[in-house]
Amino acid sequence: MRVFVGTDHAGLEFKEHLKAALAAAGHEPVDCGAFTYDAQDDYPPFCFEVGERVVTEPGSLGVVIGGSGNGEQIAANKVPGVRAALVWNTATAELARQHNDANVVAVGARQHSVEEATDLVLRFLDTPFSGDERHVRRIGLIADYERDRHRPAGGLPTRSEADAG
Repeated sequence: MRVFVGTDHAGLEFKEHLKAALAAAGHEPVDCGAFTYDAQDDYPPFCFEVGERVVTEPGSLGVVIGGSGNGEQIAANKVPGVRAALVWNTATAELARQHNDANVVAVGARQHSVEEATDLVLRFLDTPFSGDERHVRRIGLIADYERDRHRPAGGLPTRSEADAG
C-alpha cells in the first residue's frame, strides 16, 4: 500500500525510521516533508500535502507526525475527505480504522518510544475497516456535513429535564 508521510521538525528523525519500517512491512512510503531540520518550520503544509494525496489516491493511507500529533491531526482534517485520527495506544489505532475508516493517522513522536510509535502506525495500516452498517452510516453523515454543511434531517436529538426523570 502507498503510505504518504509528513512531519515538521518534531518528527523528522522518527519519519526516517518509519519510512524504513514501512518499506520492510511491504508498504510504499512517500515522503511529503519536511526534508531538513528547521526548528521554526510549520506543520500544516506537510499535513495538507499528506491529506490531499491520500484523498486523490484511493487505497492509500497517510501518516502525520508531530511532537504531540494534535495539531497535525487538526490540520489534516481540514482537507475535505480526510478522516485523521490521533492514536496513542493500540486500541485507538485499531478502532480508528475499524469504526471510523480513518485514512490518516496522527502520532506524537515525543509521546512514544520509536518502537511504540512504529507499532501504532503499523497497527493502523494493518487494520481493515469493519464495514458495519452503523459505521458506514456515521461516516456518511460526516461526509454529508463536510460537503453540504447541513445537519441531518431533524437536527440534533434533544432531551428535556422532564424526559430525564
